Order: sequence, then C-alpha cells, then structure tokens
Amino acid sequence: MIKISLPDGSVKEFEKHSTPMDVARSISEGLARNVISASYNGTTVETTTELTTDGSLLLYTWNDKEGKKAFWHSTSHVMAQVLEEQYPGIKLTLGPAIDNGFYYDVDFGDTKITEADFKAIEDRVLEVSREKHEFKMRSVSKVEALEVYKNNEYKTELISNLEDGTITFCDHANFFDLCRGGHIPNTGLIKAMKIMSVAGAYWRGDEKNKQLTRVYGISFPKQKDLTEYLELLEEAKRRDHRKLGKELDLFAFSQKVGQGLPLWLPKGAALRDRLEQFLKKAQKKAGYEQVVTPHIGQKELYVTSGHYAKYGADSFQPINTPAEGEEFLLKPMNCPHHCEIYNTRPWSYKDLPKRYAEFGTVYRYEQSGELHGLTRVRGFTQDDAHIFCTPDQLDAEFKNVIDLVLYVFGSLGFENFTAQVSVRDLENPDKYIGSVENWEKAENAIISAARDKGLNYVIESGEAAFYGPKLDFMVKDALGRQWQLGTIQVDYNLPERFELNYKGADNEMHRPVMIHRAPFGSMERFIAILLEHTAGNFPLWLMPEQAIILSLSEKYENYAKKVLNLLENHEIRGLIDNRNETIGKKIREAEVSKIPFMLIVGEEEEKNNTISVRRHGQEGKGNITCTIEEFATIVNEEIKKTLKEFKSN
Repeated sequence: MIKISLPDGSVKEFEKHSTPMDVARSISEGLARNVISASYNGTTVETTTELTTDGSLLLYTWNDKEGKKAFWHSTSHVMAQVLEEQYPGIKLTLGPAIDNGFYYDVDFGDTKITEADFKAIEDRVLEVSREKHEFKMRSVSKVEALEVYKNNEYKTELISNLEDGTITFCDHANFFDLCRGGHIPNTGLIKAMKIMSVAGAYWRGDEKNKQLTRVYGISFPKQKDLTEYLELLEEAKRRDHRKLGKELDLFAFSQKVGQGLPLWLPKGAALRDRLEQFLKKAQKKAGYEQVVTPHIGQKELYVTSGHYAKYGADSFQPINTPAEGEEFLLKPMNCPHHCEIYNTRPWSYKDLPKRYAEFGTVYRYEQSGELHGLTRVRGFTQDDAHIFCTPDQLDAEFKNVIDLVLYVFGSLGFENFTAQVSVRDLENPDKYIGSVENWEKAENAIISAARDKGLNYVIESGEAAFYGPKLDFMVKDALGRQWQLGTIQVDYNLPERFELNYKGADNEMHRPVMIHRAPFGSMERFIAILLEHTAGNFPLWLMPEQAIILSLSEKYENYAKKVLNLLENHEIRGLIDNRNETIGKKIREAEVSKIPFMLIVGEEEEKNNTISVRRHGQEGKGNITCTIEEFATIVNEEIKKTLKEFKSN
C-alpha cells in the first residue's frame, strides 16, 4: 500500500501501482469524468501513470491552469500528427502550451502554409480526436531516440542535451513525439480546435538559426467555448489600446524616434498628468517626498546594485564619454538612485521611515519582436517609490502600501483581482542575491501582511525579483484577462550592497529594510490596460474632455462660449463643436470620441439659460434639460462616487 496526500489535507491509502484516475474515482465519479491531468510530488504525470511511492497528488480539470496546459499540449500533438500527414517531409521541433492555446514550430522546407490551409488541418484534427486515441508515455534509450530522429537535426539537438534514462516518447494513434509528458487521457476530449495564425520563429529563439514556421492554435472541450473565445477576441480587437490610442489622439510612435519609444500627444499627456497628480496627492497624505533622478548613471552604480550582472548584456549598451574609461548606462531602474539619495546624510531611527517617490523614466532594450504598443516598450515611466524603514516598522509600512494600491484600483474601476506572493525558486538559488536568512525574513513579512489585510492571495515559487520577494496584484479586466498591476517588494539586499545605515536606539549602526512599490507599475502599460478595460470610457474624473458643447447652428456660438466659461468655473473640462455640420453628425463624432456628456444648445436653451444633456452611449435615452449649476452637481456627484479621498493610517 502507498499513502497519497490530497489538497484538503487528507491522506488515503491505495494499492501500489494505482493511478491518479483511480484516486479520482475513489473521490467521485463526477471528478473522474472531469479530471484530465495530474501532478505527483510536484512532477506532471498522466492520469494513467502508476504511482509506486508515498506522495502528494493534485488532480486537474479543464478549470485549472495546469489542466488547460495539458489539454492544449495534447492538442499540439494531434496537430503535429496532421501536419506530418498533410505535408510529408516536414521536420517537427517543439510544441508547448502557452497562456492561450499552443503552438508548434515546424520546418516546412520550401512549403508555405497560409490561412487557406487552416480549415483542412482543423477538420482533420477533429476527425483524429473523435477516434479517442489514448496518450501513452514510453521510455526510450538515448541511442534509440537519436536513431529515430537521425534525419531531424532539431530533435537530435534536443536529445543530445538529455541524459540516458530521462528520454520519453508520447504515442497516440500512429504518431509519436519526443515529450516529457503532461497529457489528457485521450483525444476524444478535444471537441473544438482552431488555428489562430502562423508566424516566423527562429529555432531556439536565436536569430543566427534557421527561421521556422510557428503554427498557433487553440482548442476546447466544447464548441460553445471556442465560439465564446472567438467573440471575446473580436471584442478585444475593438478594445485594442493601439487602435483606441490612435482614435482618441493619446499617443503615437515614430520610426525616426525609434521602436518602443512612445510619443505622448496633448490629450495623452494630459491624461498621464491627471494620473500622476491623483497619485501624488495620495502619496503626499501618506508621507512620501518627491525626488528626481537623472536618466543615466555611471555603470558602477548598476554593478553595485546587481542590475548590470542580471540585465546588462540584454540592455542598452554603455555610453562612453570623452574621458578614458568612463561609462554611463541609460537608467534601467530607479532604486539604485534612491539608495544614493538615502546615503546623502546620516539617519537616526527617529528619522525613519523615509519614503521617496518619483515618476522616473527608465530604459530597457526589448527585442523588436517583443514590442507591443504601450504594454511592451523600451522607455517607460514608473510610479516608483522606495521606503527605508526599521525592521519594526516593516509590517505597518507594507500594509500602508497595500492600502494605497487598493485605493488606486478602486478609483479606476479595477474590482476583480487577486494577490500573488512571489517567492524564490528554492531549486535555483543562483538566480538571487542575498542571504537565505534575509530572504526568509522578507518572504514571511509579505505573507504575514497579506494575511492580516485579508487579501485573497496565492504563493508562486520562482516569481520573485532577483533581490527580493514581492506581492503582485493580478487584476482581471472587463474581458476576463489577467494582468499583473501593482507590485510591492521587500528588500534586505540593496541596503547591504549600498551600505545603507541608521543609528538605532542602542546607539549602534543598523541596516534599514527597503520596500519597493509601484501601484501603476509603469504609466505606459497601466494606461494601455486601462484603455482596454474601459474601452476608452475612462472614469469621469480622468476623461480628457468631460463634456462637449454642440451648438445647433452658428447663431448660438456666443451662448456656447458662455456655457464653456461656466463649465470651467466649475472645473469641468469641455470644448465646443460649432462647425457648420448637422447636429446628428456632431453627436456621432462625439460618440466616437467617447466624450461622456454632450451639451446641446439652441434657441430654447439660450432663452432659458439651460443646456440639453445627452449621455455617451445611451442613444438619446435619459436626456435631460437643466441649468449649468445642476449639471455641475451631476458631474461632481458622479466623480465623488469613484474618486474618494485617500485616508492614510
């Protein structure tokens, strides 16, 4: 008998050689019908894998991330089988699951695959799937594996780097593939599949290697799920921040300026400024002091911090000056500069905490193929702050930052989120700097604060920054997509590297603890996500223009100007459209611009000193006529509902 531990803490005994599916059946037939993958002692296994030792078992269904991963990876095998059938002589390489679906990199030789070929491949994948072939793993010797793939240089390269005794093939139908495992029980679970696109991809991601064809796909256990997914994609296209940014005149890119370097247009710059002022106001109440640091720093600064060792080779290269041996770097992070600000004078424990905040622009060289609108750029501004405190102050300071992050989310309509405690990968200690003792203290501090604040959190191994663990906020947008927004990090290591000190109550010198935090993360990425979440319909307090005055004809231009002046007196942002166009066209264009309120003025409004108010997106429903003062009250009340004052502890 073997003992198997389950997630609920229970331990059950099973016959040796029992499988995860046997365990699922012992719990319920319903679970057995739905389980599609499993993990035993932290290793991905098949539902048919025989268990021979005591251990911990996790069972995955389609609703679990790991379940989807197994489902999509299994579908990549079926697609690879079909590609080999329909394109004889191709060479398969790798076919992993990704966040949404899977891909397979293929050397098609001289053959080109296009969108016209997709349906035939999809139909055959579903035909194979309906045959309910089981996925079966088998061990293969290194000699045998190399012989099997002697005509496939990609697979032989992979096999050459594996140890004998660790090599496995996965079989289904008349197809096999080099694979480590992680599959669904059989192909029959695949009910819907679509090829999403094809793209070029260098073997192993190296531009020096041959370019392959990457075939992207996605699959589902129900046709309804695929239909809903495709509808979601269409909605995502409508909400694409690159499209909306252009339509709303927020930002642009220029090849002459350079890839990944956004240009903020007047409306976009005003939007950024409102976000900055919003956070600065809250930070001031929380006791932060604004600082400003240069866009460059001496290379030695980033060598000291550890950033150069971690990122230097993949970042912008050093800037050489006329002075021999003098090198500068474009600033990749703000924290080393803030450490040096702290170091400008001696501190006592009575002076702490010190909270330095900066909207600091940093630069990182992203590969051109990875750049994507505002979400992946080469120059971006972080709403960065660093808190230097005593160990006794750490818990309260960390919790205060959590409050600030939650205030930001609440004011901007991000209500659906979870927290992720990102800790070290204990199996790869070389990825991190600092002592084990400091890491343990930092990780425990974050977990304790998250628990005390009642956050819904999970712990993710291997997701920590190289200098310390962090609390990341994972936000779901209006389309159900998950984004990492807002991060708080505890760092015992940079204070040591920069020899930061304060004099304690015992008159001895001590190291402060450092908290890194950025509720927005980066202004560019945050605005991109906010654009897509709101479809450009920002909270009223943030809108570039809150109202547009539409005059029925040029005769009412003076009254329109009077209305605009009154709006400005009430601190409502507005503009006038007095073009010689029909009111219908003016309304349609105002709708496209997503301006929240349309104020229509004509003879009746001028005579009665009123405005006719139409709300964006309501197609004439709920129109009202009121005075400017009454309209100002409506606007201010709506803003108060979302933009509450930040209360610092």
